[in-house]
Amino acid sequence: MPETILAFDYGRRRIGVAVGQTITASASPLGVVSNDYSGPDQEKIASLIKEWRPSRLVVGMPAHADGSSSDMQNYVNQFIETLAVFELEIDTIDERFTSIEAEAKLKDARAAGARGRITKESIDSAAAVLIAERYLAAREF
Repeated sequence: MPETILAFDYGRRRIGVAVGQTITASASPLGVVSNDYSGPDQEKIASLIKEWRPSRLVVGMPAHADGSSSDMQNYVNQFIETLAVFELEIDTIDERFTSIEAEAKLKDARAAGARGRITKESIDSAAAVLIAERYLAAREF
């Protein structure tokens, strides 16, 4: 049965978001959700969930290059706790290097003729696309 997922690239200021689908095993960027001292923009997340109706949420779990735990994992786990209110399945996937890879892909696209500035928001959203695509590629639906 086809599934839609929402993927998140957690950051302390911005959370990149992407939507992915099992039929195509591909994902598209949806932009970012703001995140500050009061926490993530739950209204924006709720709006995205209402619009896309995902069957599950996927959150990138950061780690150091050698695979050991990073300090960010505590923040990501707190974010996952805030997502529990939506009563959807929540999975995590290793997100090492996604932001670096996303920035490189955006630079390549720009070199190939894509217009527009490469912003931190576009990098965060592109990283969420990579998280979604890695998750979809690793799963058998």
